[in-house]
Amino acid sequence: MEIELLGSVTLRQAGRGHGVASRKVRTVLALLALSPGVPLSLDTLADELWADKPVSNVRNALQANIARLRKLVFNVTGEREVVRTVSSGYLMTVPAEAVDAHRFSALAQRGATLLGQDPRGAITAFEQALRLWRGPALLDVADCTRCRMAAGQLNEHRLTVQEDLISARLQVGEHHGLSHDLKQLVAENPARERLSEYLMISLYRDGRQGEAVSVFHSTRKWLSAELGLEPGPGLRRLYQSILMQDQVLD
Repeated sequence: MEIELLGSVTLRQAGRGHGVASRKVRTVLALLALSPGVPLSLDTLADELWADKPVSNVRNALQANIARLRKLVFNVTGEREVVRTVSSGYLMTVPAEAVDAHRFSALAQRGATLLGQDPRGAITAFEQALRLWRGPALLDVADCTRCRMAAGQLNEHRLTVQEDLISARLQVGEHHGLSHDLKQLVAENPARERLSEYLMISLYRDGRQGEAVSVFHSTRKWLSAELGLEPGPGLRRLYQSILMQDQVLD
């Protein structure tokens, strides 16, 4: 069984995805899958499930949702011991690699380790990591505080991996065609100067020096208007290098 959190919360068995209809059950599944093998207390789960609307008998309400999750897991996998009761609460007895969010983090770490010495190996790891995504993380459990925090961290990590993948491609000379995707990423994340730098480099290497210069000016304008900031030293140095047609950019 696999548990998917990089998008909507889904159970997957033998290649087939199974959605989780109940919002409460989805939330319990997501919370336990974020930390497989680590118990979550009744109080923690209750706070996440009913913080906005406390129930009269929280223990019974939580046990009912745990029972529904166990039934769902059994119907999908035939396994009964995936969600266990322990003295300190409940835990999910699956390996970390059964959860796509943890596989993503492991592949991202592998890519980051390879980036400086084996950029092509890094590209492979980063691409494998990004293929796990089906949409924004924990898309359908946004009312859970822990889930929102985890989603923010995962989505931010995804963007960092996208940046690292582009860096690796530029290292091996794969700049052709990068500018199209980079323009969209820059438009969606205008505060990420690293993305603007990569877009400028890819445009310059494609012989589009004027467009590369325009990216600097549009980024500078946005930073000044929205954040009251000037571009950082890296972006300014790159701009000067492009104006001088520095061979280091080739």
